[in-house]
Amino acid sequence: MAVTVIDTREGYLEAVEAIAAGHGPIAIDAERASGFRYSQRAYLIQIFRRGSGTFLFDPPAIGSFSELNDVIKDEEWLLHAASQDLTCLREVGLDPTRLFDTELGARIAGLPRVGLGTVVEELLGIHLAKEHSAADWSTRPLPQAWLVYAALDVELLVDVRDVMGKMLDDAGKADIAAQEFSAVLARDLKPVREQPWRRLSGLHSIRGIRNLAVARELWEARDAYAREIDTAPGRLVPDSALVAAARVLPETKRDLSALKEFTGRASRSQIDRWWDAIQAGLATSDLPVLRPPGENIPPPRAWSDKNPEADKRLKAARAAVTEVSTELNIPVENLLTPELLRRVSWNPPASTDATSIESALLDMGARQWQVDATAQAISQAFVEAIQTTEAPAEADS
Repeated sequence: MAVTVIDTREGYLEAVEAIAAGHGPIAIDAERASGFRYSQRAYLIQIFRRGSGTFLFDPPAIGSFSELNDVIKDEEWLLHAASQDLTCLREVGLDPTRLFDTELGARIAGLPRVGLGTVVEELLGIHLAKEHSAADWSTRPLPQAWLVYAALDVELLVDVRDVMGKMLDDAGKADIAAQEFSAVLARDLKPVREQPWRRLSGLHSIRGIRNLAVARELWEARDAYAREIDTAPGRLVPDSALVAAARVLPETKRDLSALKEFTGRASRSQIDRWWDAIQAGLATSDLPVLRPPGENIPPPRAWSDKNPEADKRLKAARAAVTEVSTELNIPVENLLTPELLRRVSWNPPASTDATSIESALLDMGARQWQVDATAQAISQAFVEAIQTTEAPAEADS
């Protein structure tokens, strides 16, 4: 039986009624065109509910999903790796209030692999092929094989949730999972980055402020053009090409065109655009700094020189948190993010007792279960780090 896509308002409203008549949680997934389009909008939304069936929607054709959201907003929504899809779902009016994330749940449950295909195989014994996950979902019409793949992504999620929920209950981790799911819903998934051009891959190889100014202008020119034609920037001119041009600073447009590292399908067809950007970078008085100001702490590899005490605290705390991670069978990055551990190690509270460490971590955004699990271990690690720092001085006396 062929899988069809609902692409009319009439068909959509009929589906809303059918979904409302079903029962239990809502399994939902979205397919984007990452790597093909500039936007991260949803080009296909899949929904499954027991008693209703499976529905595939064409979001660009339908527009707002507010009617569907009104029907299902108070139900539990099941997503796999929800942080990847929530932004594009919210763009069309789909915004859950209760969430069960099967990818995050798999991490907390201690499953060795957390991709949807492997989780389905581990928990249900069903092999789920993932050959179309990186497809261009803005393609119209969508191939039937892609639609079958997309439907399977949601049809098994409710069964996965049932098994995983029991696993979490049996392991005493249901409350941990609930805190993590709530944190995903509350998180700002579209943070505004300052100076996004600094995320150019290979930017570290550029020396000189004027070269950085050219890199910035090239990035901004590419970003504007990519947005204009809704194409992924890297498909026009890759980062490596922009960095090469900024590093070499070709003296003429002909030199730019002859630069073999300057590649990409729009590298020559838009040569005037890139040359204008280089000229703008060479002429601007708004020069960037080599390293942006901010509260970012140095990379850990530099700590032994810049702050030896912090280096010892971090190394001791890492070992302690890793041990807790093993005991709880929760990945260390989910137990406490490396960023939080670095921040509290670099700038610890005046008192390093467990209560003070707990307060500091909570202020930094850690969840209650995370500090309950790690604060005492980190406190003890800091004490031991201080003792090893002071030991040589005591020996000399």
